[in-house]
Amino acid sequence: MRIVSWFQTFFFQPLSLLWELVYKIRRFFYEYGLLRRSYFKVPVICVGNITFGGTGKTPFIIWLSDFLNKESLVPAVLTRGYKGGLEKSSGVIRSGESFRTNPVDYGDEPLLISRSMKKGSVIVGRNRSANLRKYFDELKPDVVLLDDGFQHLKLFRSFNIVLFDALLPLSRYKVAPMGYLREGLSALKDADAIVISRCDQVSEERIQALLDFLSRYHHPNIPIALIRYTPIGIFNSYYKQVMDLESLKGQKVIAVAAIASPESFFKLLVSLGSEVIETVSFPDHHFFSTEDVNDLLLKASSHDAIIMTSEKDMVKLRRISQDSRIFSLNVEIDFMQGEEELTQKIKEVSLSENEIDTLG
Repeated sequence: MRIVSWFQTFFFQPLSLLWELVYKIRRFFYEYGLLRRSYFKVPVICVGNITFGGTGKTPFIIWLSDFLNKESLVPAVLTRGYKGGLEKSSGVIRSGESFRTNPVDYGDEPLLISRSMKKGSVIVGRNRSANLRKYFDELKPDVVLLDDGFQHLKLFRSFNIVLFDALLPLSRYKVAPMGYLREGLSALKDADAIVISRCDQVSEERIQALLDFLSRYHHPNIPIALIRYTPIGIFNSYYKQVMDLESLKGQKVIAVAAIASPESFFKLLVSLGSEVIETVSFPDHHFFSTEDVNDLLLKASSHDAIIMTSEKDMVKLRRISQDSRIFSLNVEIDFMQGEEELTQKIKEVSLSENEIDTLG
């Protein structure tokens, strides 16, 4: 083990230091105007992270868009649409249009976000600054939400919310390839708020250790919120709630997930009392094939079980089959700490008059 550790340090540490330096220089160039940003006349709220892997950005974007709707504001979400056909170009989903769109074109997360919106739109495409400029006059949003955009420095942000996963060990907080960081933690100087997800799955001591660790890098007195994901019900492939959570107790389940953190989903099913016969994991954003679904249905039949998946995966599964044995466990964000302080800051940013003319 010592030889392996020495080998990794010898070869990976220089790459890690180089990676961190490149991102530091990039932030420096944008901060001092050596690289040009795009500015828009509405507030831009970024929801991103500094680590690889899932931190729960999509559920948080859904909560944030709903919060803005309740404040009588119309958001536009800028998202990449990862692995969708429009990722390299652009497209728009307006609220209420999700039934007429295809995850193969738009990606799974944009459809999930748009389906949850009461009023607003989702702009899909990798070049988010250019796509916002393209659709801005047509959509006339009150607020722009930049999904997974903490490293998308080309677009000026009014407020940066950075998410962390409480389950990620502190030993992994090293810049790639040594660890799970996309860039150095010094980038947290640009964070205006921090949100720690899955806080119900770790001890208070572990949460405090993470907060103490991050406090070395972010500005003091910024809002820090602790959240968990609370299940709200069991839904069929037509997005209709058909069972309450009590129905899972003793129920035989084939658990299926194509998300960044499948283990959290599987543990949630167990915690609700279901008898998980088998867990089936696919890569994040995996597009299910007919063969995938048929295999899952055969497993369900052989065990007299139902198939349980995440809400994000249901967007793709239902395209292949609306079989009555396929269900999703839907969740929503529940604040454990820091909700009032965070929402107050979001209100201040969202309701402020920002009359900066669109540049570039």
